[in-house]
Amino acid sequence: MSTRTGSVSVADSPAFESPVVRSYETSDSADLVLTDISATTKWLVRASSGGAVADRLGASFGSSSVAASGATVLGSRPGEWIVLGTAGEVAGAVEGLEGLDSSDFVSCLDWTHGRALFRVTGNETARMLEKVCSLDWSNPMTPDGAVASASVAKVTCDVARNDVDGTPSYLVFCDRSFGQYLFDALIDAGDEFGLVIGPAGP
Repeated sequence: MSTRTGSVSVADSPAFESPVVRSYETSDSADLVLTDISATTKWLVRASSGGAVADRLGASFGSSSVAASGATVLGSRPGEWIVLGTAGEVAGAVEGLEGLDSSDFVSCLDWTHGRALFRVTGNETARMLEKVCSLDWSNPMTPDGAVASASVAKVTCDVARNDVDGTPSYLVFCDRSFGQYLFDALIDAGDEFGLVIGPAGP
């Protein structure tokens, strides 16, 4: 079964295999939790930063929004967006984008299997990330909804603040091939703050 989105097809993907291949004890009852959510459906959309696609997606460069379908839209670069959520939410967000404006070149690419995605949540998250990334993690500079590209543990990443019930939480994306290394680097950075590994999932 597949969902057609103009000339884009959001299809049932092959079984997902996480880039994190090591086993860890897991818990979700701690003040700082790192979770592998790489199985989350994620698409990359490129189009003019001032066109109809940009208006529909809603998230300007460096910010995020929630689409009507429920998908999260991250303005990762000028004219570039990451759309993530369930398969249905993402399909609803990208449906028809390629035919929205005939004067604009639009591309939609399924990133689900090519990018690792981790979520780190807790009040000590900013202090933890300061150990592996030079961004200013203070609330005025990276409020909830902020999106940035940065080196995290010397890996090029997209990072988005996406708080959970008022608790600071960050999404960290990287190329799949760096997934295991980055996951372990984040564990090491969070160890002094009592970090635990949450159960993997989308």
